[in-house]
Amino acid sequence: MALSIAGLVWVGIRDRGIDLELFLDPAAWPLDLAIGLGAALGLAALWEVAHRLVPAAQRLSRELAAAVGPIPVNEALALALLSGIGEELFFRGALQGSIGLWWASAIFALLHTGPGRALRMWTLLAAAAGLGLGALVLWRGNLLAAIVAHAAFNALGLVRLSRLAAALGGGEPGGGASG
Repeated sequence: MALSIAGLVWVGIRDRGIDLELFLDPAAWPLDLAIGLGAALGLAALWEVAHRLVPAAQRLSRELAAAVGPIPVNEALALALLSGIGEELFFRGALQGSIGLWWASAIFALLHTGPGRALRMWTLLAAAAGLGLGALVLWRGNLLAAIVAHAAFNALGLVRLSRLAAALGGGEPGGGASG
C-alpha cells in the first residue's frame, strides 16, 4: 500500500496530475489484459523449467516456502494483487518514468534479495522480471499489462509456495495454519 501511495504522489508531482492513461488505454485494455496474462504464464513456465533444472531455484523455492508458510488462497490472491499494483505503480510508473528501465529494474532486483545464497536466485529472477515488466510498459504505454503480469505471476507463485510449505510439513495449504 505504501508503494502505491508513494508511486501516486511521485507521478502526480512529476506529471502535475495523474491521467487514466497511466493505468490503461480505454480502447486497448482487453489486449493489455491478455498480454499481461500471457506474460505471467510465460514467466511461470520459465520459472518451472529453471526449477526443474537448476538446484539454486529448488533451494529458493524451499526457502521462500518456509518464509511464506501455508496461506489461504484468498490471502495469496490479495497479496499478489496488492504487490502487483503497488510495485508496478512505484517501480514502472514512477521510478522507470523518472530514471529509466535499466536503473528501475536494478533497484527492483536489489530490493528482492535477502541473506543467504539461495536468495540470489530470487534477485536474478526479479532483475529479469523487472526488465520484462518495464519493457511491457514501454511497449504498451501504460501499466495494465505489467500489473496483470506481476499480480498473476505472484499469485501462481504464492499458491505454489503455500502448497510446497504444506508438503514440507508446514500444515494444510489454504487452511489458515500459522507457521
